[in-house]
Amino acid sequence: MKIKIIALGKIKEKFLKAGIDEFLKRLTPYASVEIIELTPIEIKDENLTERVLDEEGEKILAQIKPQSYVITLEIEGKMLSSEDFAEKIQELTNDGVSEIVFVIGSSCGISKTVSKRANFKLSMSKMTFLHQFARLILVEQIYRAFKIIKGETYHK
Repeated sequence: MKIKIIALGKIKEKFLKAGIDEFLKRLTPYASVEIIELTPIEIKDENLTERVLDEEGEKILAQIKPQSYVITLEIEGKMLSSEDFAEKIQELTNDGVSEIVFVIGSSCGISKTVSKRANFKLSMSKMTFLHQFARLILVEQIYRAFKIIKGETYHK
């Protein structure tokens, strides 16, 4: 399974980078994981937010292959337990999906075009997280999902 995480912005805090790197290392026996960091566009005028999201959306969509299964992280998406998330990944594998692409938007969200391209919209919580925290949580949950799928122990 190939997993691609497209995220706007870089990880600046060392402790978050260390956590992400640790889970990426742990994931190597289960999947090939690639993180693509795109530069967010600074919004200088709130009236231009939608146009900026559209520009960011074009950059995101350029990184996605037509056959990729796309999961966007959206507040209005569906919340899953860790077990349900693992089941979702297992179903995709069983269905022959070779690449899952996760999209983490900027602080203003994601464009409507990216949201429409999504095969599944995932919500981590009703709470809003910094995109940097969302990335750490996502890679940990992907790791946890593979541990669940393989029936291996991992703390609960």
